[in-house]
Amino acid sequence: MSPGPLPDPRPAVSPAASAAARFSGRAVAGERRLSGSLAEVTLDDGRTVMAKRAEGDGATRAEAAGLRWLAAAGAVRIPAVLGHDAHWLVTDRVPEGPPERGAAARFGRELAALHAAGAPAFGAPPPGGPEEAFIGLAPMRNATGGDWPGWYAEHRVLPYLRRAVDDGTVRAAEAADVERVCDRLPELAGPAEPPARLHGDLWNGNVLWGADGRVHLIDPAAHGGHRETDLAMLRLFGCPHLEDVLDAYERAAPLAPGWEARVGVHQLFPLLVHAVLFGRGYAEQAVAAARAALRQD
Repeated sequence: MSPGPLPDPRPAVSPAASAAARFSGRAVAGERRLSGSLAEVTLDDGRTVMAKRAEGDGATRAEAAGLRWLAAAGAVRIPAVLGHDAHWLVTDRVPEGPPERGAAARFGRELAALHAAGAPAFGAPPPGGPEEAFIGLAPMRNATGGDWPGWYAEHRVLPYLRRAVDDGTVRAAEAADVERVCDRLPELAGPAEPPARLHGDLWNGNVLWGADGRVHLIDPAAHGGHRETDLAMLRLFGCPHLEDVLDAYERAAPLAPGWEARVGVHQLFPLLVHAVLFGRGYAEQAVAAARAALRQD
């Protein structure tokens, strides 16, 4: 009887490691899985990169285009994109350090500069990015509009409200209150502003405090929008030294009077996205924000 094939002594190469090698042009020296969709991959030159898996080219293409568009502003630090395909996005890794007040103030100024870099229109996708994009795991359509109140209602609030109602997460009477806010947006939105270059998913988990003393932003849902939306999302889930961030932002690029009263209006979008993804608790917060907005004179 002839002997069977000898076992291959080489370790199996994971899809994450394979993607990191392909896009970096380097051999892989090690890998640490952080989750089912994210891995740190160490290359043979000592660098560590991040390999992130997504379902479908639309998600990886949108995120890669968003990172490049934000980096092109030359403002906030953004990890470099090494490459992507239909399933994997590979970027530089950000070594992390402690949150510090000086870094927070610098981040506020840099965020103001990022927003000031602008966008062609409300809802405009990054160059090379798809119209059908994502915010987290939720689809997000980057269709453009001429004025912020109408665009925000049509493309950022109502699609998620309808989905939440269909899923039974938001009740019909509650939905009516959110719809009334959409009807009143022209008066609730404050003075008109040009489209800003938004990160689009600016919650604390996407704000990395680097060991270099700078803030780095990851996982964008980048598009043209209202700058107060990024700031409202940053406030929604908390952020270290947030008041230092906002104070430095205001000094660099003052917000229109009454912006504090508009925070809930801008939080409707992320709260309804979270209601679609995670359920009733976020729906209740969205309804509370809508009712508070309706009580404004």
